Amino acid sequence: MPKARAWWSEAVGGLPPTYWYLWTGLLINRVGGFTVLFLSLYLTAQRGASTALAGLIVGAYGIGGVAGTLLGGVLTDRWGRRSTLLASHLATAVLLVALALSTELHMIAFFALLLGLAQAMPGPAFVAAIIDVVPAENRSRAFNLQFWAFNLGMAGASLLAGVLAEWSYVGLFLIDAASTALTCVLIFWKVPETRQRTTLPQAEIGGMRTALTDRIFLAFVGLTLLQALLYSQTNTIVPLAMRDDGLSPAGYGLLTALSGALIVTGQLFVPKLIDRHRKARVLAVSLAVMAAGFAVLAAADSLPFYLLAGAVWTIGSMLAAPPNAEINSELAPPELRGRYQAVFFLTFPAASFLAPALGGASLQAFGPAHWLIVAAVGAIGAALHLVAGPARERRVAATAARTRQTTTH
Repeated sequence: MPKARAWWSEAVGGLPPTYWYLWTGLLINRVGGFTVLFLSLYLTAQRGASTALAGLIVGAYGIGGVAGTLLGGVLTDRWGRRSTLLASHLATAVLLVALALSTELHMIAFFALLLGLAQAMPGPAFVAAIIDVVPAENRSRAFNLQFWAFNLGMAGASLLAGVLAEWSYVGLFLIDAASTALTCVLIFWKVPETRQRTTLPQAEIGGMRTALTDRIFLAFVGLTLLQALLYSQTNTIVPLAMRDDGLSPAGYGLLTALSGALIVTGQLFVPKLIDRHRKARVLAVSLAVMAAGFAVLAAADSLPFYLLAGAVWTIGSMLAAPPNAEINSELAPPELRGRYQAVFFLTFPAASFLAPALGGASLQAFGPAHWLIVAAVGAIGAALHLVAGPARERRVAATAARTRQTTTH
């Protein structure tokens, strides 16, 4: 027991109270965030939409998410973290109620677009606030716990959503709205504004253009996109490959459950494993491990092979989560943290579009050899992380020195 307590203290201790309120808000949001999981089923089963129309409406939600990510980044730097979080959560709660009460498909499409925008806005603000309040030496643990909470919440949402959907789709929307409102109350009550005021004129601070012309940062974003493309295979192309191998949807459900279980049970051990190593090397290893997992699929024709591959690529993604978030936080100037976070977050919707579009065509054209192509992309990404690492480290050191000088004066 003393050893267990010591390990737990090392894993979660030393983080400020504001971080834990943000972490709790994120967890509540994720556990209650099950509306989108069942939006297409709701549209077809309850509102009479065709499959094509349901796809368009869900696509509108995705388009709103891209716009919301960018808007959230700008507002995080201009309004502040707290104001952006409060406004986005309040708007999300209202829109969820509006969706629950709407019956006309054109209004549902309109509200879905706005919901995508509102639900994407808090992402940059959450991360920027964490960077503001957590010292650099503790950020690996902070981001690791954030990733853990996100996946724990998603697992909870998946379990609850199926039960609640059988009871009432409208109830699903309203409970999601209630959990969002609860997060809003928690932030209003316990989270102060964390943005540091700057005396620099707006022209010197820069804007979105600064992030979009930062070559070192964009190289890192590009490598993160490669990683996201790999992981997006797991929920887009892997189910198709399993179907082609004669495996049932239940088999894919088991694979997904295994991945979630590994993250929930193992993610807290990751910082102790990686903290003494340089981030570029950790990311290179993580992509190499993911590549190895996908390479297994080239020979997979049964469920045990898929489960083995899933365990391997999940471990790779677990290793990558803390350094990805840390590097992103370190490359961003303090006054532009929201905008940098927004550009970084765009890699995920981009991967969600590119992975099925490119992966589907590749699987059809090359069959199992598709997974060797995916593995090669991962290996290239691993090598590029080693090449790009030194320049990133020099930038991080320069940014940290400038931040220390600014806070001293």
